[in-house]
Amino acid sequence: MTDHSLELSSPSVTRRGFSRPALLSLAVGVGVMLAPTRAHAGKGKTEGPKASLEASASTDDGASANADASASKQERPKGERWIDRYPPEPMMLELGVWGGVLFPSPQLELFEAELGLPQQGRKQYGILAPDVGLRLGFYPLRHFGIEAEGGVMPASLRDQAGNPIIWAGRGHLVGQIGLWRLTPFIVAGAGAMGVASPRAQVGSEADIAIHFGAGLKFFINYWLLLRLDIRDNLTNRVGVGEGVTHSPEILLGLSVTLNRKSEKPVRDRDHDGIPDNEDQCPTEPGPAPTGCPPDADQDEIPDELDKCPDEPETKNGFDDDDGCPDVVPNEFADLAGILKGINFDSDKDVIKKDSKPILDRAVEVLQMYPQVRVEISGHTDSNGGYEHNVDLSQRRSAAVKRYLVDAGIDESRIETRGAGPNEPIDTNDTAAGRAENRRIEVKILTH
Repeated sequence: MTDHSLELSSPSVTRRGFSRPALLSLAVGVGVMLAPTRAHAGKGKTEGPKASLEASASTDDGASANADASASKQERPKGERWIDRYPPEPMMLELGVWGGVLFPSPQLELFEAELGLPQQGRKQYGILAPDVGLRLGFYPLRHFGIEAEGGVMPASLRDQAGNPIIWAGRGHLVGQIGLWRLTPFIVAGAGAMGVASPRAQVGSEADIAIHFGAGLKFFINYWLLLRLDIRDNLTNRVGVGEGVTHSPEILLGLSVTLNRKSEKPVRDRDHDGIPDNEDQCPTEPGPAPTGCPPDADQDEIPDELDKCPDEPETKNGFDDDDGCPDVVPNEFADLAGILKGINFDSDKDVIKKDSKPILDRAVEVLQMYPQVRVEISGHTDSNGGYEHNVDLSQRRSAAVKRYLVDAGIDESRIETRGAGPNEPIDTNDTAAGRAENRRIEVKILTH
């Protein structure tokens, strides 16, 4: 249908095509897109992984120091703001895919004309068509680029006569404010829009199409970006010399960024100027070289929280958070170790009544020192099945904990463990030795 192709070479519209106002608007849009934007000198700060300090195997919970409140409130340098990370770079490539929707105009003239058919074979398309495609972009400047796209739109017809495939091949210029992680942009370009289908539907045809629009990019990380486009497609309108019609398009895409020149950012979570891969305390700001809060006595308690900053804390389970040397009180020294006199019914986890005085004394000590945490471990001899003994020892340690909790001790202060026959303190070849191995032990948990 050569009579219906757009004729853009003439300054005036011949037969049918774009009017002078439409072309003037397009020229103004391209001019605005190409307007220079200010360069941005800010660069993102680097961040990365690190090895944290580990507590010793004999400890339970690591005593963590709070970050310096004043440091956490100080203003971050511009390069550390989240919006300044991963901005566009000169000479960058973008390779992406998109999905979206096209809204074909009711006046869209996209069909293969045949004089013997009603309306020469023209049919109206459905209200919307799914939209998928690929794009490749090259950005010689951080604020300017060129892109090529190809897409298909599986459409429908309002008379339900079939499902023609609309396709598009196009190129455009991109103008963007490439200063931040969030990058607004505008596009304007031209190409072809066509349809492919059997003659019984609308046949096959292609027309020149001009498109323009705007959108927003979000750089997820150094390599990936999300992109939203809202566009308008100008194509032939039904009739001879009737100008153009509009088919809006909404696209959501995912792109890979290639050919970046800057180094991949390394993380600095506490913003103390020391990258995480060199920072021994990556979540607590501190000076070089360690990046940790000042700790003069090296007891892992920051000086600002340490009541004895020049004397290291004694890690013994007693007041381990105050930063001062200390000794375990005599009452706890007596409690720690084997609890003599804790007896159970044979092969059961039922505590005998004669054990009550020992357990009540343990309750008194725990109430005197509410900051102390303990581990209760149950042990058996080697008689019987191994799995049964491990289970029995765990149930017995749990029974002791239940007694202490029922007496008012916070259950979060008590841990239990079933060692079964694995840690004998005497021989299992004699009755006396086996009796020694059947026991309850208390261990003070250090921080």
